This record gives sequence, structure tokens and C-alpha cells, in this order.
Amino acid sequence: MTTLLRTVLVALIAVFAGAVAPAAAPVAAPALASACTTDPATPKRQLRAMWISSVANIDWPSRTGLSVSAQQAEFRAWLDLAVQRRMNAVVVQVRPTADTFWPSSLEPWSQWLTGTQGGNPGYDPLAFMVTEAHARSLELHAWFNPYRVANHDDPSELVAAHPARKNPSWRFAYGGKLYYNPGLPVVRDFIEDVIMDAVTRYDLDGVHLDDYFYPYPASGQSIPDSAAYAQHGGGFANVHDWRRENVNLLVRELDQRIHAAKPWVSFGISPFGIWRNSTTDPLGSRTSGLQSYDAIYADTRLWVKQGWVDYISPQVYWHIGFSTAAYEVLTAWWAGVVRNTGVQLVIGQAAYRAGASGQDAAWQDTAELSDHLHVNRQHPEVVGDIFFSAKDVKANRINGFATLAAAHYTKPALSPARGTSGAPAAPAITSATRGSGGVALAWQGGGATSYAVYRVNGTPSTADPCAFADARNLLRTTRQATFTDTTAAAGTAYTYYVTSLNRTHQESAPSAGRAVTGSGGGDGFSVVVDNADAAFTASSGWGTSTFSAQLHGADYRFADPVSASDPAWFRASIPTAGNYRVEIWYPANAGYNSAAPYLVAASGGNRTIAVDQRTGGGQWRSLGTFTLAAGTYNVVGVSRWTSTTGYVVADAVRITRL
Repeated sequence: MTTLLRTVLVALIAVFAGAVAPAAAPVAAPALASACTTDPATPKRQLRAMWISSVANIDWPSRTGLSVSAQQAEFRAWLDLAVQRRMNAVVVQVRPTADTFWPSSLEPWSQWLTGTQGGNPGYDPLAFMVTEAHARSLELHAWFNPYRVANHDDPSELVAAHPARKNPSWRFAYGGKLYYNPGLPVVRDFIEDVIMDAVTRYDLDGVHLDDYFYPYPASGQSIPDSAAYAQHGGGFANVHDWRRENVNLLVRELDQRIHAAKPWVSFGISPFGIWRNSTTDPLGSRTSGLQSYDAIYADTRLWVKQGWVDYISPQVYWHIGFSTAAYEVLTAWWAGVVRNTGVQLVIGQAAYRAGASGQDAAWQDTAELSDHLHVNRQHPEVVGDIFFSAKDVKANRINGFATLAAAHYTKPALSPARGTSGAPAAPAITSATRGSGGVALAWQGGGATSYAVYRVNGTPSTADPCAFADARNLLRTTRQATFTDTTAAAGTAYTYYVTSLNRTHQESAPSAGRAVTGSGGGDGFSVVVDNADAAFTASSGWGTSTFSAQLHGADYRFADPVSASDPAWFRASIPTAGNYRVEIWYPANAGYNSAAPYLVAASGGNRTIAVDQRTGGGQWRSLGTFTLAAGTYNVVGVSRWTSTTGYVVADAVRITRL
């Protein structure tokens, strides 16, 4: 495919302060990566997601019986963590044990919401989750466990109206758990109907199954499905082939039904990482572990070759060089399986192993997870990763995930495009205005699901198509038609571009560029001081936390109020006396202080400004404009001397010459 590189004229910057140049003609679609030098550390497209597990309250809700507001606050915090880590999707378990996270006429409310199966949580969690994810420009993939009924084997513990209790012939007990029988056509139809109930009623971006098909082998036990095999296994040479075909039918029929209802919804499966070992099957991988084809009757290679899934996310939960199943060996094998099939390869990553006690020594290496993504770069078939699970991403043991993010997630990324639909029309930027909070953009047109915002330094006379070939200039994606660039430095001129993205992530040509001059009167000086910098000082009375996803940098500081100042100070070198805008960044929490005292060492004496740190966090907030003297000194402080309750927090400040 050939892409023509057209150029665009960008108007001269207006001479007055904060002026916006007129829009230029639209630019051609971004150049192909092969025509540009791209940075593998900032890929333009990459699926970045984490699993949010509900079974046994692994991730969310953190426990049963939380109030509606507490459940919702917890989920918002997980989404905020995903945004902070520059992810673009979450995979949320909405049917963990044949019970649901939405009001369904087919199955009861999930026990993991209220503690009682069938108990109404007082709201629609799935509707809430979709709305909140989309508000943050995150895809929401709904994760279903098809056959698992319960993590126990006592049917009397199921709610009386549960289909598995009302229809005893549908289920069997095995390995201490209850399962729907995959060999019964009525069960297969029922499971598909449950999943399609969610697909048709909610604005899902994806349907996701994990590795639980037939149960994993239990020592000394046989799957009790001989009656079903006798009734439905005609034409099969053995029970094993029949079981595999039962799972194949579920996968194939779900693919057909999902895409018939909503062609844009992605269907993906995250199977056990090994299909078959090469010692068993020459088509298999150079591994020696459990084989999902034989053990749980999941013919994952067939699903890819037949195109029954949009993406496959094998759980390659082993470290590089592991003798039984090496990460690099399996990743290469899966890359070969998906090659030329149209199925996308997304690797399931074992964030839960990194730095965890009892794991192999390799998992105590801070760089292990990051090295996995370096391996991925060797295989263009790999389009992203999903991390198990959210609590382990947050825990960031041995700084493993932060190391990965610093090497691979320094910029946002668009989700990989799916299918062959045409790109939407380019939008048009209608305004770009520099203000105290940054550069505010607005645009219209394109008929898009979402938009990508790009920023290049300066006001080039032509738009370089290679500026869009990777994510080096990508600021973010949004489902809104407005965006404020809070990272724009005063005194620096920029040109902004916006593209439209449809539901399957095809991207339009960029809009005409809109240039913005530097702020008037200033010399371009702006400095950010984070609590982790050497220019920050605080006494031992200040603790360190990573609790909130709204933090700036790696962590923030907190302290109880006391009847003494004991301020935490941000030191800066002010180049010349004059007027400066002082902004603060803090994570907000309902339990933090409603009147945290900020001190500004202004000319003529300190100024104290009370800030309500319960709200408005995770962004730059202006304290105002102050006259500052030249020199290097403690410019901004956070005092502990306040009569109001709740932690006072010190995270970051930004000082900008006006």
C-alpha cells in the first residue's frame, strides 16, 4: 500500500501574547512506519491492559458488602491506575462463577458483590463500569468464565433460583468445584445466551474468555460426563476428541453471534500458554509443560487458524530461560501461529510473580517483566500485553512494573486497529487557547468514537507526516471533543493536530495544524519540583505513599496535622524577580485535609493559601500569581499546622514566569 505524503502550510504565529494561528489545510494520513524512523519504545499502537478479577474478591470489589459509593470509588481508582500507567483497556471479570455483575434474567447477581448470591447491589455495576471506562478513553472488555459454576461442590449453597440448581443434569462436580457440563448442547446455548445478554444490552468493547474450559486435571478423578458422551458423542472416535469439539463449538458460535450482533466488538481468549509440546506434536512448542489441547481440551491453535477469535492472549506466565516453558520460546511460537491469520497476539503477563515471595530467582529481578516486552519487540505479531492482575500492577513489587513502564510506556498508545472498515473523516480544530491551566483545544467533525491529540514543538511551515508514525508526539486519546494540555510549557510555541478514530480504531488523516505561541511577557521559564527531587525537603514526620493513582511521579508525602508548622518545602531557583504563577499537584481523597495550608515565599512575606485536598486532585491547580524574588530558596511549602482533620499531602509544584 502506498501513502502519499502531502504537506500543509501553517500560518504565522500572531504577534500578541497567547495568540493562536489560523488553521492550515488538512494534512495527509500519517506516513507508513517503513517510510519513517520510529522509536520501538514509543509504538503508535499497542494494547495495554490489566485484568480486574472479581472472583474471590481478588481485585474488585476488595470485599463483599461494600456500599455502592465505596464499590464505585474502588473501581474508579483501578481505572485511574490504568490511565496513570498509560494503559488503554481493562479486562473486567463480570461473570466469575455463573453469576453476574449486571441485572440478568438468566443468572443471579454475583455473590462477590454483596456476599450473598442473588443479592441486589443497588445499582448496575456493568453499566457503571462501561461509562467510567469510556470517560477515561479506556476500552472495557467484559470477561466471562463459561463453565465454572462454583468454587465448591455443594449445589445447596447455590441460590435456589440458580439454573445449575434447578437443572441438576446440567452440572457436574469435579476437583471440589461445580461446573456446567460442556458436552450438553442445551448448556452451550445457555452460556452463549448469557454472554449475548451482556453484549446486546451494554456498550462493550470486547468479550473475553480466560483459560478455564474443561477443568484442569485433578489427581485420581475422572470427569463425570460419560452419560453426555453416550448421548451426544456419536461420530467421535473417543471422548477426548468429543470434548475438544464441544469447546470448539462454543468458541465458533460465540464468534458468530457476537459479530452478527455487533461487528465492532472484539472477541478474545486468554488460554493457558502451552498448546502442545513438540515432543507430543511436531507443530507444538519447545516446551515440556501441561498441554491445554490434551488436559483441558482447548485447541487454541485451531481457533487462531480458523479465525474464530479477534485476538489470542496466551498466558505466558514463565520467565525468560525457564527450562520447562521459556518466555522467549513460547512468544516466538505464538508469533508463528498467528502470522498471516489476521488474529492479533496479545501476551498475558504474570505481574503477580514479579517480586513475590516463593517465586524463582528470575522473578526477583526488577527488569524481568520489562525484558519480556523487549522480547516482544522482536516479533511484530505481538501487539500488546495484559497483566494479571490489577492489584499486582498497583503493588509494583521490587519496582518491577514501574521499570517496565519507564522503558515501554512513556507515551500513550492507540489500540491496534481491527478489521477492514474505512477510516473516519479528519476533524477540524476550532479553537486552541493558552490559559493559566494550559492550552485548551476544541474540535468538531469526523463522526468519531474517539480522538487522538498530537503536539509538535514550534510552528513548522509544513507538517511532517513522520510526526505521526509513532507515539512520540501523541498526548492522549479522548472520547470528548475538547482537551486541555496541562503539560504545555509557558513561553514554548506548539502546533496541535487531532485525528479521528472509529470503533475499531482506524485513524483518519490529521486535522489541519493549529499553532499556539508562548505566553506573553515571560521568558519561557517554568520549573516542576516533585517530592522525589533533591530540591524537596521534609522532616521524618512526613510519610511516603503510593496509595493514590492520582500521584505525580513515583510517590507523594503525607503527614498528620499538628500544632506546629513543620512544613515540607519545594526549593527552586528563580531566575529574575517578577510575577510567577504557582501551581500545585496533589492526589485527592475523601480522607485528606479540607484546608491544607500551602505557603508561598512571596516578596514582602509568606502567603498562606488553604487548599481542600479532598477533591480536585490528579491535575495542576493554580494557587495564584505571586511576586517572587530572584535566587535559590524554599519557594513553596506545605504546612502541617491546621485545625482540620485528615492527612496533608505534598506531591509537586510548578512555577512559571509570566
